[in-house]
Amino acid sequence: MSRVLVIGSDTQVAKSIGDALALARIPSDYASGHADALQRLRMRSFSVVITCANSSVEEDLALLDEMRHIRPGVKCIALAHHSTPEDVIAALRAHVFACFTPPFDVQAIANLAADTTSDNRWQQDIHVLSARPGWVSVRVSCRLITAERLLTFAKEFTNLLPDTAQLDLMQALREILLNAMEHGAAFNPEQVVEVTAISTARTLVFHVRDPGAGFRQESLTHAAIANPPQDPTAHIRKREEDGMRPGGYGLLLANGTVDELIYSEIGNEVLLIKYLDTPPR
Repeated sequence: MSRVLVIGSDTQVAKSIGDALALARIPSDYASGHADALQRLRMRSFSVVITCANSSVEEDLALLDEMRHIRPGVKCIALAHHSTPEDVIAALRAHVFACFTPPFDVQAIANLAADTTSDNRWQQDIHVLSARPGWVSVRVSCRLITAERLLTFAKEFTNLLPDTAQLDLMQALREILLNAMEHGAAFNPEQVVEVTAISTARTLVFHVRDPGAGFRQESLTHAAIANPPQDPTAHIRKREEDGMRPGGYGLLLANGTVDELIYSEIGNEVLLIKYLDTPPR
């Protein structure tokens, strides 16, 4: 069975992740540090390595290079005490599986590690098209786990925002990204979605483009955003009639958590815009 190696046996974050993995019945071991992690990888195979929460992204990437000389297919979930846009770009280019900085969501980290232990097609799922600190464009395959991975990097790209504003923007991006993958590509892993993150002096902008034929506003009867004011649950009946899963609140949620939500004419491209109270650091 695939195993997870957690580095930093003396940290509370590592112990909490290990406990969460144990509850999910995912085998895991602890390594005390980088040298111990490399030695353990020489002795046995681990599908995922979670780095120490006290490390830097630069240290994690150096470790990842050494780990891949021993186990070329190993996945790395990088935990670091902070990150910069340059760190996020370097991690994407190095095919880091996911990236987290404080405050650490232990359950999210453990869930991602558990979900990916048997995933063997991940390396080509995120392709960097263009990257500099103020502009990052990627092409991603239409898989749920790929969306969750990409969101960890997007969160780091938006860490200049206050906590509440960042949470709002990330919720909106998640809904739009999943909507693009589900309705634009039917979660077909052979299809791709393009996502661009742009940071200006006064805004953070995400542009999402899916491969679908788009939509017209009048065709969104399955979504809460199209409900008439006198019938706020109309989309629920429509989804039941069409045999769709429960939901339909994504566009409404996204529209209410960003400052501007702009669609292209045919509806397969979206701009999410969040204004900054102060210029980026």
